[in-house]
Amino acid sequence: MLTSAQRAVYIAHIRQLPAQVAALVSALTPEQILTQYLKGEWSVAQNVHHLADSHMNAYIRCRLAATEDRPTIKAYDQDAWAELPDARNANLSHSLALLTALHARWAEFFETLPADAWIRTYIHPVSGETAIDDVLQSYAKHGLGHLEQMQRTLAARPSAN
Repeated sequence: MLTSAQRAVYIAHIRQLPAQVAALVSALTPEQILTQYLKGEWSVAQNVHHLADSHMNAYIRCRLAATEDRPTIKAYDQDAWAELPDARNANLSHSLALLTALHARWAEFFETLPADAWIRTYIHPVSGETAIDDVLQSYAKHGLGHLEQMQRTLAARPSAN
């Protein structure tokens, strides 16, 4: 179980991620947003849209865990979602707006969660039982991981070398 100091750090990561992503993509051209510069890696667009999709699912899962007794949640195929036409759209404004509002709300959820609720869990059909405490840590790291992936992708541009 995380300490309150550890939680505060992870909540700060959750709160800061949308601004970090927005700053990274703000000056990119549609071509830079859509190009998969690294084989086997998503484009910047797919990463940004995935963050909105994934974190929206995780937020709802947290709320289910907080209000229901060990609910079983639905898994989804993130790679299939990343191939949908809307995930390959260079217009990131909707996903950035969603991510901004979602992360503000999610951080508030975590900051106001009663102490005894951190151990509440949901059941994931693939990965098993997951506590809200684990979701906070995992998704703070997940966001940073995708931010780093986008930075690696952009560093691989021919013009970046």
